[in-house]
Amino acid sequence: EGFVLLACYLSGTWMFKLMPSSYYSFEGGIDWGKTFICLTIQDGLQYVMHRLEHDLSPAFYRWSHKPHHRFTNPRLFDAFNGSMLDTICMILIPLYATANLVNCNVWTYMAFGSAYANWLVLIHSEYTFPWDRLFHMLGFGTPADHHVHHAFFKYNYGHLFMWFDMIGQTYKNPSDFAPKAFNENV
Repeated sequence: EGFVLLACYLSGTWMFKLMPSSYYSFEGGIDWGKTFICLTIQDGLQYVMHRLEHDLSPAFYRWSHKPHHRFTNPRLFDAFNGSMLDTICMILIPLYATANLVNCNVWTYMAFGSAYANWLVLIHSEYTFPWDRLFHMLGFGTPADHHVHHAFFKYNYGHLFMWFDMIGQTYKNPSDFAPKAFNENV
């Protein structure tokens, strides 16, 4: 349902001109600074929504995010697999808010969307990547970080960055747990 809802969102907001006017501009190239700002805002909003899904109420969690947590050891394509309510709360609402907070052209928005979607897939993967150690040092989310969330549910709500978890005191380093359970390289 995640891919379907995302495709409907992207098509609908584009076709019905629901995005800020700058998003329809093909002028210029990718503004990497704005791409980074979009990624940071998106992840901050997604962190808040993720925490709310877990903490608002047991009933809300059961209807929204619990279907995604059936993946206690997620695989590459589990990122967009959950429930409609989860996709709306954690992806579509932050995506629309980010688009209205950062005015950029279509190329920057596509770069942001591509990086964001690919990162979500990568952190749900079962693989250790060569760049994970560097990403971990920079506070970028890695599969090991997100696997901690899927194993324990109350840590590492962030996706792209672990900065919001560090600020919210919900970050747990994968090395705090059994080293082979998540990632020996972190």
